Amino acid sequence: MNVGFIQFEPFWGNKARNRKAVQALIDGKSADLWVLPELFNTGYLFSAVEEVEALSEAIPDGETTQFLIRLSQTYNTAFVAGLAERDDDRLYNTAILVDKTGLVLKYRKVHLFNQEKYWFSPGDNPFAVARLGAVTVGVMICFDWIFPEAARSLALLGAQLIAHPANLVLPFCQDAMITRCLENHVFAVTANRIGTEHRNGQTLSFTGRSQIISPGGKILHRTSEKAIEAYHCNIQIDFADDKQITTNNHLFDDRRPELYMLN
Repeated sequence: MNVGFIQFEPFWGNKARNRKAVQALIDGKSADLWVLPELFNTGYLFSAVEEVEALSEAIPDGETTQFLIRLSQTYNTAFVAGLAERDDDRLYNTAILVDKTGLVLKYRKVHLFNQEKYWFSPGDNPFAVARLGAVTVGVMICFDWIFPEAARSLALLGAQLIAHPANLVLPFCQDAMITRCLENHVFAVTANRIGTEHRNGQTLSFTGRSQIISPGGKILHRTSEKAIEAYHCNIQIDFADDKQITTNNHLFDDRRPELYMLN
């Protein structure tokens, strides 16, 4: 499988411009799956629910989902991308997996970060995976990284690859994702954004350093804090099927869930 990420600086509130930027970055490149940042089409730093309402979209009928489906058809690829979802009177921080056939999976962010709790409802569906060709893909969003249950849930569901759209501002995630991959023996693609947003007296700077990590915890590629980059590479996806740690130890078979305090 050939997988990649897009790292760029979304222009706040200009969905058409941000979609055009993504298309320009992948033009001339070929990957089976591209992972885009969280809220890639709008920018991140909202200041009122009314802003989220104005920029959010229905899924799958909204313009951004339909744009990505058309892009999948044009470039014979798939996308995992983050956007603000509107569903009746609720707003969600959502990531979608689409390919040339349409919407494959929708995940609503379970663990909302900081002021996201003012703008979005927490995700109301369990973690889920989907087949993309011969590969099982799971999706989580940004701050989910700090909860090991998120990646473990996806791995137990059979995920070989975790797609991880993000708008990271804390300095720890990129290294923590090495552990998430190692403890679950999965690949992960973290697509972060770059730049700084200043809005209504608030400032957030994003950490870049998008990356692809192997099941053994190896950094296959990590870009810089400031680069605009569409990077892709081949991965041997069946490496994620080997959960054997030693001859006598299996990552999942050796679990003792009856002894874990899960609540």
